[in-house]
Amino acid sequence: MRLLLDTRIVLAILRKDAGARFPEIASLLGDSKTVGFVSVASLWETAIRARLGTLDPGIPLEDIAGSLEEIGLILLGIEIQHVITAADPELETRDPFDRLLPARARSKALQLATVDRLLVDHPLALRL
Repeated sequence: MRLLLDTRIVLAILRKDAGARFPEIASLLGDSKTVGFVSVASLWETAIRARLGTLDPGIPLEDIAGSLEEIGLILLGIEIQHVITAADPELETRDPFDRLLPARARSKALQLATVDRLLVDHPLALRL
């Protein structure tokens, strides 16, 4: 299985409470057959919110990418096609980061592991 993790799940991993908060996803990520991916959009969103003082990622911003790679997650960049591709079907959310994740998942044939109530019913979202 190939999973693109949403920002909330990434934050739980960074804070080391993913097992408690999202046990099904933590179990999947512990399976050697699962490959986990993180969009740079999630890191971007985290950095913006941390600098605004609305979020504490649990570790210094400059350590996030290395920490995620260290545990075996693959970081995915953002390319032009990802920002101009509409999520099909159209999403209810107006959050630009949430709108980018399904487009990014589609481009790499990934399932979107999300707990966001506006994304969980999207066809690309992982059903647990």
